[in-house]
Amino acid sequence: MPYSTYVLYSRIIKKFYVGYTGNLPKRMEQYNMGQAGFTSVGAPWKVIWFKEFNSKLEAINLEQKLKNLTRRRKVKFMLKYQKYLYNEAALNILNGMS
Repeated sequence: MPYSTYVLYSRIIKKFYVGYTGNLPKRMEQYNMGQAGFTSVGAPWKVIWFKEFNSKLEAINLEQKLKNLTRRRKVKFMLKYQKYLYNEAALNILNGMS
């Protein structure tokens, strides 16, 4: 079962959220229905960056690394690893921040 480390963005509150999951579509549904803590405010949340792993531990390790970065460093990281951007709209969001 693949695990994903992901970065979400809310245009409403202008914030990133970093997490990991074994089922990204289901998790997104929970976020956007207000069923998950921090993200209950700010919907709709959009996936802007994600990377899949075969190991839960790898996904957790990257999640922790990203959570410890400042907003500016998160943007730089995602731009550096653009091949994991969700779509072109995600690139436009990040380019507007850099």
